Amino acid sequence: MDRPVFVFGSDIAGHHTDGDALVALRTRGAVYGRGCGPQGNAYAIPTRSGTGRPRPRQDIAASVNDFLRFTRMRPWALFDVAPIGCRLAGYSPEDIAPMFATAPHNVSLPTAFEHVLARKTRDKTHGGEAT
Repeated sequence: MDRPVFVFGSDIAGHHTDGDALVALRTRGAVYGRGCGPQGNAYAIPTRSGTGRPRPRQDIAASVNDFLRFTRMRPWALFDVAPIGCRLAGYSPEDIAPMFATAPHNVSLPTAFEHVLARKTRDKTHGGEAT
C-alpha cells in the first residue's frame, strides 16, 4: 500500500532532530542535511533558520508555493501536510494556513488549517459579517 508523502516543517539546514522532522527522518526517508524539497517519502518545507529561529513568513510562503507547484505536477501522488510552522517555529494556524489556500485536491491539510481556511471562506461569503 502506498502511503502519502509526509510534508513536514524543517530548518533550512536540514537538522532533523526534533518534531515532525525527526519523524520524517526516522520513518519516511528524510535526509539529514537537506532542509527543503522532496526526500524519501517526505517533503521538507523550511520554517526555521539554521539556528532554529523562525523564518520570516514571506520566506515560508515562497517555500509553500514551491511545494504547491511540485504537487500540481504530480496529480497522482497524495501529500499529507503536518501543521508546519505551528510547533517549533512558533506560528499559529492563522499565520500559516492561508499559504495553502490554493492547494490542489491531492494535498491533505491538518484539521487546524482546514478550520482556518473554512472560516476565511465563510467570512467572504457573508461579507465579513457575523451571522
